[in-house]
Amino acid sequence: MRVTPRARCNGLEGLAETTDGPALRIAVTAPPEDGKANTAVLKILSRALGIPRSSLTIRAGKTSRNKTVAASGDTATLQAVLEAVRTQTHRDKPGGE
Repeated sequence: MRVTPRARCNGLEGLAETTDGPALRIAVTAPPEDGKANTAVLKILSRALGIPRSSLTIRAGKTSRNKTVAASGDTATLQAVLEAVRTQTHRDKPGGE
């Protein structure tokens, strides 16, 4: 995924094309300091996927805008949610969590 810290509002923004293929774009209002942006990313993902934050782990890119996140849960449900993200944008109010 591709993360934009210090964004105007939190939310899933669809897909971005990267050299490794399509990546989920996530905007967070949190700064990229002391793990604040990473915490916000996991919170947004857990809400979007309908799974607890403890089911998500950042596997790579803890200090990068490009991250790899592992999710545990029902595969069919996770795939359905990710497919929905491809077609729509989810945004919160500016400054929201």
